[in-house]
Amino acid sequence: MKNSQTVQNLEKILANSYVLQLKLQNYHWNVVGANFKSLHELFAAQYEDVSTAIDEVAERMRALDTKVDGTFENFSKLSRVKSGDKNLDSQGMIKDLIAGHEVVVEELKHGIKAAQEEGDEVTADLFIGRSTAHEKAIWMLRSSL
Repeated sequence: MKNSQTVQNLEKILANSYVLQLKLQNYHWNVVGANFKSLHELFAAQYEDVSTAIDEVAERMRALDTKVDGTFENFSKLSRVKSGDKNLDSQGMIKDLIAGHEVVVEELKHGIKAAQEEGDEVTADLFIGRSTAHEKAIWMLRSSL
Protein backbone atom coordinates (compact mmCIF):
# COMPACT_ATOMS: atom_id res chain seq x y z
CA MET A 1 0.00 0.00 0.00
CA LYS A 2 1.25 3.46 -0.88
CA ASN A 3 2.03 5.61 2.18
CA SER A 4 1.82 2.60 4.49
CA GLN A 5 3.98 4.15 7.24
CA THR A 6 2.00 7.37 6.99
CA VAL A 7 -1.29 5.51 7.35
CA GLN A 8 0.03 3.62 10.39
CA ASN A 9 1.06 6.93 11.94
CA LEU A 10 -2.34 8.44 11.16
CA GLU A 11 -3.96 5.50 12.95
CA LYS A 12 -1.75 5.93 16.03
CA ILE A 13 -2.28 9.69 16.12
CA LEU A 14 -6.03 9.22 15.78
CA ALA A 15 -6.09 6.73 18.66
CA ASN A 16 -3.90 8.86 20.94
CA SER A 17 -5.88 11.99 20.10
CA TYR A 18 -9.18 10.28 20.81
CA VAL A 19 -8.05 9.08 24.24
CA LEU A 20 -6.57 12.51 25.00
CA GLN A 21 -9.82 14.21 23.97
CA LEU A 22 -11.79 11.92 26.28
CA LYS A 23 -9.35 12.62 29.12
CA LEU A 24 -9.63 16.37 28.56
CA GLN A 25 -13.41 16.19 28.65
CA ASN A 26 -13.33 14.00 31.78
CA TYR A 27 -11.12 16.53 33.56
CA HIS A 28 -13.26 19.42 32.28
CA TRP A 29 -16.24 17.82 34.03
CA ASN A 30 -14.41 16.88 37.23
CA VAL A 31 -11.93 19.67 37.98
CA VAL A 32 -12.48 21.48 41.29
CA GLY A 33 -10.61 24.02 43.36
CA ALA A 34 -9.57 27.64 43.41
CA ASN A 35 -8.73 27.64 39.68
CA PHE A 36 -11.91 25.81 38.68
CA LYS A 37 -13.23 28.37 36.19
CA SER A 38 -9.97 28.93 34.33
CA LEU A 39 -9.10 25.23 34.19
CA HIS A 40 -12.66 24.23 33.26
CA GLU A 41 -12.47 26.67 30.32
CA LEU A 42 -8.90 25.67 29.35
CA PHE A 43 -9.76 21.96 29.32
CA ALA A 44 -12.89 22.70 27.25
CA ALA A 45 -10.94 24.71 24.68
CA GLN A 46 -8.38 21.93 24.39
CA TYR A 47 -10.89 19.10 24.04
CA GLU A 48 -12.77 21.08 21.38
CA ASP A 49 -9.51 21.61 19.46
CA VAL A 50 -8.56 17.94 19.70
CA SER A 51 -12.08 16.90 18.69
CA THR A 52 -11.81 18.94 15.50
CA ALA A 53 -8.36 17.46 14.84
CA ILE A 54 -9.68 13.92 15.24
CA ASP A 55 -12.07 14.52 12.36
CA GLU A 56 -9.28 16.00 10.21
CA VAL A 57 -7.01 13.00 10.86
CA ALA A 58 -9.78 10.51 10.09
CA GLU A 59 -10.72 12.37 6.91
CA ARG A 60 -7.07 12.36 5.81
CA MET A 61 -7.06 8.59 6.24
CA ARG A 62 -10.12 8.36 4.01
CA ALA A 63 -8.46 10.63 1.45
CA LEU A 64 -5.63 8.07 1.38
CA ASP A 65 -8.26 5.38 0.67
CA THR A 66 -8.00 3.80 4.12
CA LYS A 67 -11.00 2.79 6.20
CA VAL A 68 -10.98 4.20 9.73
CA ASP A 69 -11.33 1.71 12.60
CA GLY A 70 -13.01 4.13 15.00
CA THR A 71 -13.69 1.69 17.83
CA PHE A 72 -12.81 1.87 21.51
CA GLU A 73 -11.09 -1.50 21.16
CA ASN A 74 -8.83 -0.24 18.37
CA PHE A 75 -8.11 3.07 20.08
CA SER A 76 -7.25 1.27 23.34
CA LYS A 77 -4.92 -1.09 21.50
CA LEU A 78 -3.06 1.68 19.62
CA SER A 79 -3.02 4.52 22.15
CA ARG A 80 -0.09 5.24 24.42
CA VAL A 81 -2.19 7.92 26.15
CA LYS A 82 -3.94 6.29 29.08
CA SER A 83 -7.40 7.04 30.46
CA GLY A 84 -7.74 9.83 32.98
CA ASP A 85 -8.35 9.54 36.69
CA LYS A 86 -11.39 11.58 37.77
CA ASN A 87 -10.07 11.63 41.35
CA LEU A 88 -6.87 13.58 40.61
CA ASP A 89 -6.60 17.07 42.03
CA SER A 90 -6.30 19.92 39.55
CA GLN A 91 -2.49 19.85 39.60
CA GLY A 92 -2.50 16.11 38.95
CA MET A 93 -4.92 16.60 36.07
CA ILE A 94 -2.69 19.25 34.52
CA LYS A 95 0.41 17.04 34.80
CA ASP A 96 -1.48 14.08 33.33
CA LEU A 97 -2.71 16.20 30.41
CA ILE A 98 0.81 17.50 29.74
CA ALA A 99 2.02 13.90 29.55
CA GLY A 100 -0.81 13.05 27.14
CA HIS A 101 -0.05 15.97 24.85
CA GLU A 102 3.65 15.03 24.92
CA VAL A 103 2.82 11.51 23.71
CA VAL A 104 0.84 12.96 20.81
CA VAL A 105 3.68 15.35 19.92
CA GLU A 106 6.13 12.44 19.90
CA GLU A 107 3.83 10.43 17.60
CA LEU A 108 3.41 13.47 15.35
CA LYS A 109 7.20 13.84 14.99
CA HIS A 110 7.44 10.23 13.82
CA GLY A 111 4.52 10.90 11.50
CA ILE A 112 6.08 14.00 9.96
CA LYS A 113 9.26 12.12 9.13
CA ALA A 114 7.43 9.14 7.63
CA ALA A 115 5.07 11.31 5.59
CA GLN A 116 7.95 13.33 4.17
CA GLU A 117 9.92 10.17 3.37
CA GLU A 118 6.87 8.84 1.51
CA GLY A 119 6.37 12.14 -0.32
CA ASP A 120 3.08 12.96 1.41
CA GLU A 121 3.47 16.66 2.14
CA VAL A 122 -0.27 17.09 2.79
CA THR A 123 -0.17 14.68 5.73
CA ALA A 124 3.17 16.13 6.89
CA ASP A 125 1.54 19.58 6.90
CA LEU A 126 -1.40 18.25 8.92
CA PHE A 127 1.02 16.73 11.43
CA ILE A 128 3.07 19.93 11.67
CA GLY A 129 -0.08 21.95 12.38
CA ARG A 130 -1.15 19.50 15.06
CA SER A 131 2.32 19.59 16.63
CA THR A 132 2.03 23.35 16.90
CA ALA A 133 -1.38 23.05 18.58
CA HIS A 134 -0.25 20.39 21.07
CA GLU A 135 2.95 22.27 21.94
CA LYS A 136 0.84 25.37 22.64
CA ALA A 137 -1.50 23.27 24.79
CA ILE A 138 1.49 22.01 26.78
CA TRP A 139 2.69 25.57 27.30
CA MET A 140 -0.77 26.67 28.47
CA LEU A 141 -1.00 23.75 30.90
CA ARG A 142 2.53 24.22 32.26
CA SER A 143 1.75 27.90 32.82
CA SER A 144 -1.17 26.80 35.01
CA LEU A 145 1.01 24.84 37.45
